[in-house]
Amino acid sequence: MFFCIIDFLPRYVILKKGDFMKNEAAKSEFALQLKEFASTLSSLISRDDEWTIRGFIDIFKNIYTISTDTKVVSKILELHLFPHFLTFADRIGYRIELATYQNWYPDLTFISNYDPDVKFAVDLKTTYRDEEYPGFCNGFTLGSHGEYFIDRKSKKNIQYPYDDYSGHFCLGIIYSRAEPDKNEELKVYSVDEIETMPSVIRNFLFFAEEKWKIASDKGGSGNTANIGSIQKIDDILSGNGVFSKAGERLFDEYWMNFGKIIFRSGGRNRVITSFPEYLDYRGLPQSLYNPKASKRKRHE
Repeated sequence: MFFCIIDFLPRYVILKKGDFMKNEAAKSEFALQLKEFASTLSSLISRDDEWTIRGFIDIFKNIYTISTDTKVVSKILELHLFPHFLTFADRIGYRIELATYQNWYPDLTFISNYDPDVKFAVDLKTTYRDEEYPGFCNGFTLGSHGEYFIDRKSKKNIQYPYDDYSGHFCLGIIYSRAEPDKNEELKVYSVDEIETMPSVIRNFLFFAEEKWKIASDKGGSGNTANIGSIQKIDDILSGNGVFSKAGERLFDEYWMNFGKIIFRSGGRNRVITSFPEYLDYRGLPQSLYNPKASKRKRHE
């Protein structure tokens, strides 16, 4: 493939190793602890593979079923898990700071009790299995590649500047959606009937991984500046993302420059929006690209 580079924006960045590698020993230890913690969570919030949360209760002890809307499910899951995060943080010698505002990154900031310069960003992500594509989930976003990602000292929409964090992690929840009876959705239960209430989600799978290891080279949502994830469940669990062969530095560079580098191809101007194009631009081997798995429908 031949590219004729005609222009690029002044903010184009090439990182040095020292720009992002710090407190590596602490990061490795935290990664192991977070993964071990994630492996225990299913047993804390489910029974017989079904979510133990069944509905909302009012002061008259009426219980209303939960919507299957993913935003509702995600928020309740976060609330359900938070006490367990506090216990975990205390056990490993950290304190947790919540994002000041709902749309700030990350959801949780872990700060070492022994060295406050050691901080880890942990974003909570939930998604559901895609039943039409066995072995795949619907995917999720991994944070913005906008201002705070590009300017590592920026304080816009982030709890601490990006460079203040020694590592950026995703703690994810993959679940299967139940198909509730429409009549059940409208039914009001009493406390005595809680055991008979249907669970809207089940079959939980928890994982923890550095976000660069499970990233795609495509955006994660509509027209917002979000990094997308890979979608094959086995690859998510093993950290086998698009950048897994290239490393964190090239992941950072690619997303810091995403959509900015202009080249000419096939007689027209285009911007680089794929990792193979970026590797060509940099003169780097295509072997650094780890293609994400293709989705195939159940009947194919």
